[in-house]
Amino acid sequence: MAPLPWNSLPTEMKFSVVDHLESADLRAFAKVNKEAYTIAVPAMWRIVDLQSDEALRSYLTNVPPSYHRYIHHLTITTKPTACAVEPTAQTTSEALTQLLRQCTQVEQLTLNLHTSLAKAVIPCFEALDALTVLSINHCGDEHQTPLSERLVVAIAASVPNLRELSLDRITRSALHAPELIGAYPFVPVVSGDEDIPPHPSLGSELSLPSLLRLPTLRKLRIRDTHLGDPKWSVTPICCSLEFLDLGSCYHETPDYNRVCTERIVGNVGHTVDEFSLNTAISADTYAFEKPKETPFKKLRKIHLTPLFPVDNVVDTLATLSGSPVEELSVRCHEDDVVDMCSALEDFLSLRVERGESAFYKDLAHINVVAVADIYDSPIQVSDNSFRTPGVSMPAEHLVAVKRLQEFCRDLRLTGHPTATSCPVDGVDAAIVQKSIPV
Repeated sequence: MAPLPWNSLPTEMKFSVVDHLESADLRAFAKVNKEAYTIAVPAMWRIVDLQSDEALRSYLTNVPPSYHRYIHHLTITTKPTACAVEPTAQTTSEALTQLLRQCTQVEQLTLNLHTSLAKAVIPCFEALDALTVLSINHCGDEHQTPLSERLVVAIAASVPNLRELSLDRITRSALHAPELIGAYPFVPVVSGDEDIPPHPSLGSELSLPSLLRLPTLRKLRIRDTHLGDPKWSVTPICCSLEFLDLGSCYHETPDYNRVCTERIVGNVGHTVDEFSLNTAISADTYAFEKPKETPFKKLRKIHLTPLFPVDNVVDTLATLSGSPVEELSVRCHEDDVVDMCSALEDFLSLRVERGESAFYKDLAHINVVAVADIYDSPIQVSDNSFRTPGVSMPAEHLVAVKRLQEFCRDLRLTGHPTATSCPVDGVDAAIVQKSIPV
């Protein structure tokens, strides 16, 4: 059968072909003629990343408003470029509102905010029916331009079908945390946000724990935020969280952050399938559980971040031993590789001592990722050379990794160098190239 000429293809088929083009090929195709450009427009505007306040304003000035409806993934950063005028909450809110009102098909939205937003921006989120993934990150000065928890909760609660929410560096409100005002360790607190209007279902209770009352929410990630509100343990849960990622507040002590984490997971743990930890937890987690029984009945995956204290690995994993965990994912700083491998050996020894049929009996995979920085891409370790192109590991790290792999083999477990190896009976102890997304 002879190939059909491009011009004879149905329009629907042309759109399908264009959807599979790489970015460079797509741009080249759009320059062929006017018809090609028209066909390419939806694909070219499917993913938009505006990396500064100036980029946002330039986009609104130069891109036809009719193109905004093609956006599915949108990232907006409002941080100004060097020597640029500092944006205000009012000007940023106006620009954001103008754009979002026309993004009727946006599914994933990331807001990296240099300053706070005016309350007038909240209603535009009510019309984003397609939006399911929302990320709000504060990239400004937490003392000068804090991002209020009341504003963030009001925005999240306004999204009709929100399933995944990620928050970074959100500031507590004086209205909900009066005990923090002027008290050591002087955690930043927002004042003047009392005028944020009540939400139809949450009312004026717009503190962070009210996020648990959003019925559609399935994944929640909160990092670099004060989680000391006692309402986390008593707020009625209206959602079925499947993924929970809790960070810590750098103003507070490790013990304080641990208590905050235990309070939250004790309330929501019964539905969580994946759990990512920055702080250690202990058996005290059970004290917050209602009713008094093993929490995390559905927990299958545990992620330990590079910020997790190596000294608490065994204790924390022992605390979670009553859950049907199948996979343990560990990201550690490259300087902690030796200690982390040793901690995992201790954990596996404890598993043998207590009996594999009772202690982590469902565990099938252990993935370890070494990173040069807590925000860097992971370093791959191969089974033969234990190095990646341009990246080498110290000899003591290689010895620790090999010892862990040999330890697994001695325990009749199987070690593999990559995450793509075929699953086998026992534990697959792998050093992987990519971390599991959170």
